[in-house]
Amino acid sequence: MSNKPKVLMIITLDTKAVEAKYIREVLESQGVDVVHLDPSIRQSTDSSVEITPEAIAAAAGKTIQEVRDLKHEGKCQAVMIEGSVACALKYHAEHGLSGIIGVGGSMGTALGTVVMGSFPYGLPKVMVSTMASGFTKPFIGAKDINMFNPVCDIAGLNSITRDVFRNAALATAAMAKNYSPVRVEPKPLIAMTTLSTIDRCTVNVRKQLEAKGFEVMVFHTLGTGGMAMDQIVGERDVAAVVDTSLVEVNDFLNNGLCSAGPDRAKWSIRKGVPVIFAPGNADFMVAGPIDQAKAQFPGKRYHMHNHALTAVRTEAPELQALAKHMGGLIKDAEKTRGPVSFFVPLKGFSNHDSPDGYLHDPSLCPVFFSALQEALPEGVVPRAFDCHINDAEFADAIVEQVLAYTKDKQPFAS
Repeated sequence: MSNKPKVLMIITLDTKAVEAKYIREVLESQGVDVVHLDPSIRQSTDSSVEITPEAIAAAAGKTIQEVRDLKHEGKCQAVMIEGSVACALKYHAEHGLSGIIGVGGSMGTALGTVVMGSFPYGLPKVMVSTMASGFTKPFIGAKDINMFNPVCDIAGLNSITRDVFRNAALATAAMAKNYSPVRVEPKPLIAMTTLSTIDRCTVNVRKQLEAKGFEVMVFHTLGTGGMAMDQIVGERDVAAVVDTSLVEVNDFLNNGLCSAGPDRAKWSIRKGVPVIFAPGNADFMVAGPIDQAKAQFPGKRYHMHNHALTAVRTEAPELQALAKHMGGLIKDAEKTRGPVSFFVPLKGFSNHDSPDGYLHDPSLCPVFFSALQEALPEGVVPRAFDCHINDAEFADAIVEQVLAYTKDKQPFAS
């Protein structure tokens, strides 16, 4: 191949040969080289593709006939996903990719987005998918994947899908031609979590740290934000994590809408990155519309955030469970963890939990703090603050702790 930018094209030729030919032509017309990864299980129509079904199956330890003999679409796909990821990463390591484009229905989308998710943030990723009209979270997860809705089924070319495929290919080519894998990060990086209900705290901390020469990445904790932060902490050199919004952990424990799963908050602790935790937004769980919220969490206190979301007040049992869970995460990483602080504002955990809010209960913050004292391992001592999480005093304390943790990073004023 030439020195042109290389785009990985993930399309099954056994069902989408026409679409693959068209997208390849558009990509090549824009001055990029195409590397076609064909994860077909049925007979492929073109053995000249760059990464064949046979090579994909072999990368997963099977022949393509052995895959076909499984006679189960889920099991077959699992093998082809494993092989596709291995082949794509191997090609990238040897030749360097500048972008990825995939086309598919639910099966093709599942395979294509898993491959995309194995690549670093920043590398362009485009998925043309029938799932893009509203069923995207299981496929995108916490990665920077762009999805195009083909409107029609992916069944040949028509006046609508031709335009969608062309637009997706043009976008991929343009991004690939301008992609640079070299990332200059002269500033020490701070990762931070938030929701709008603790925005005053977040903005205060961010502005102070930016003024002192840090780059601050803020993640919106609605289910994937914290997952994205955890992945970036795993990939990049992060100076410290300020995890001030634990709603995703709370929702995992209580089946709320914003659950980020059982691994939320583990990366930073296990990697040894300094972490400052605070129970921001732990005063509520996130549920759907008010009627659903009342059915799911009967007998609670509710605040209708909007027609689609309801904040449900946590009580002592939920706060104690959260404290125990966080203590367990920290204990489990005892051999690898770096310094950990846990700051608890005793006058409220969010805007809702304030004198001006709808779920204020000043008796419950001390309950969480007391449970945390019992749950944390020896050497991690929680600090209580006689203020609200959005008070300047609390933000100042976080900044002071970040600076204490990052002395060796030598931040510089911008």
